[in-house]
Amino acid sequence: MKTIAIALAVFCVLLSSAAQLAMKKGLGAPSGADVASTYLHAFTSPMVWLGLVLYGASAVLWLWVLSRLDVSLAYPLVSLGFVVTMALGIAWLGEPFSWVRVGGCTLIVLGVSLLALDA
Repeated sequence: MKTIAIALAVFCVLLSSAAQLAMKKGLGAPSGADVASTYLHAFTSPMVWLGLVLYGASAVLWLWVLSRLDVSLAYPLVSLGFVVTMALGIAWLGEPFSWVRVGGCTLIVLGVSLLALDA
């Protein structure tokens, strides 16, 4: 049962990362518009709505994860979202690559791996 909960936790992280990417894609590049224009654009963008739905689904599934795993194990898995989101941001959104970011993500993966050894 714990393996299923960890797998679902990782799936939640992937859903959350996909949500962030969809919302960013839906917003496009900064236009210098005022706050009201930004939110009007956001709420009329199908990609932003897709991101919100994915984020909501992730949150609902996360409730099941929290009911099955210690929060001290489950929550650090959320940090894997930084790694996934960075990699997909570079690949899908054309964001800049940086070895410093790769180093930071490597430290995150090492930390989560250490925590998983104690699972």
